[in-house]
Amino acid sequence: MLLAMASTTTAHLASPPLLSTFSTIPRRRHLASPRRGTRLAVVASFPDPGAGPVEYTPWLIAGLGNPGAKYHGTRHNVGFEMVDRIAREESIAMNTIQSKSLLGVGSIGDVPVLLVKPQSYMNYCGEAIGPLAAYYQVPLRHILVIYDETSLPNGVLRVQRKGGHGRHNGLQNVIEHLDGCREFPRLSIGIGSPPGKMDARAFLLQKFSSEERVQIDTALEQGVDAVRTLVLKGFSGSIERFNLVQKYKFNRV
Repeated sequence: MLLAMASTTTAHLASPPLLSTFSTIPRRRHLASPRRGTRLAVVASFPDPGAGPVEYTPWLIAGLGNPGAKYHGTRHNVGFEMVDRIAREESIAMNTIQSKSLLGVGSIGDVPVLLVKPQSYMNYCGEAIGPLAAYYQVPLRHILVIYDETSLPNGVLRVQRKGGHGRHNGLQNVIEHLDGCREFPRLSIGIGSPPGKMDARAFLLQKFSSEERVQIDTALEQGVDAVRTLVLKGFSGSIERFNLVQKYKFNRV
C-alpha cells in the first residue's frame, strides 16, 4: 500500500519536493533546505528582533484520526479536521506523503510548520509522528498533538504543555514512539462522553448531531487562533486566558 512506506521515503503528490531540513529567515514564507554538511542551530521561536537573521525552530502539528471516507466527520477524527482547518487558513497544501502520513509544509507567520495527518490509523499514529519528529529534528516542546477528548464537553478546547494519555489509544501510541516522553504540547477537542450504556467505540465512530456540529465548527475556528498564538508566542498569558474562556464557554450566567 502506498502509505505503508519506510519513514524516510517520500512519495510526492505535487511537484515541490519535501525538504529534508527546516530553515527559514524572517522575510521568506517558505522552507529552504541547507547545503550538505550544514547543521542548523535550534533556537527559540521568539527571537530578538534586533539580532539579525534568525533560524526559527519548526513546529510539528499533528492531528490524530483515521484515514478513509467512512471516518470523515466522526468524533474520533476531529484532530484531522483541525489540521485541515489550519492548512486552509494558512494556505498550506497537504500534498506530500512521508512516514505513513499526509503532510503539509509551510509557515505560521515566520515560523516554519509541518502539518501532519497520520495515515496509519488512530491506534498506530505514533508510528508516523515519532519518525517524522526525529527526521526533522523537532524538539518535544514543538510537537503539538491534536486529538478528541471525551472528558471535555462537546466543542470545548484545552491547550496543555504536557500530560499523560488519559486512556486515549492514539495519544498513548504517540508517547510510546517518542521514547515514552510526555513533555509535548497537546490541544484536546471535547467531543462529550457516550450517553447511557452506549459502547465507547461506537460513540467515537459516530458523526455529530446538527447541534453538536455547530459547536465543533466554532471550536475549530477558535482552535486555529489558539494554535497561531502558541506557535508565535508560546505558552503565554493568552493561552491561559484561552483555556479559562473555553472552560466556562457554555456556562450560563
